[in-house]
Amino acid sequence: MKILNPLHWKKSFLITILAGFVVLWFSFFDTYSLLTKFQLESQKKELIEKTRDLDQKTEELEQKISDLKENSDLLEKIAREEYGMRKPGETIYKIKPAE
Repeated sequence: MKILNPLHWKKSFLITILAGFVVLWFSFFDTYSLLTKFQLESQKKELIEKTRDLDQKTEELEQKISDLKENSDLLEKIAREEYGMRKPGETIYKIKPAE
């Protein structure tokens, strides 16, 4: 019966069980567990990568805006090709590519 009664166990065994419980608790079940920290670190890396990508796209767009402000020929080319705009008195002919 001594085996089933925790009051008769050795202190070192009880301390080992308590330490194991504490380690398991803080590793898996606590709000700040190792698993949670790992997941948050993974999300942090993904968000940093997204931020870098968006910063790069922002720089590209700012460069494009700068080019359009400085180069009126480029602005005219885009207006003609993408939006079908024309100067007064011009006739536009659209040619379909051969299939």
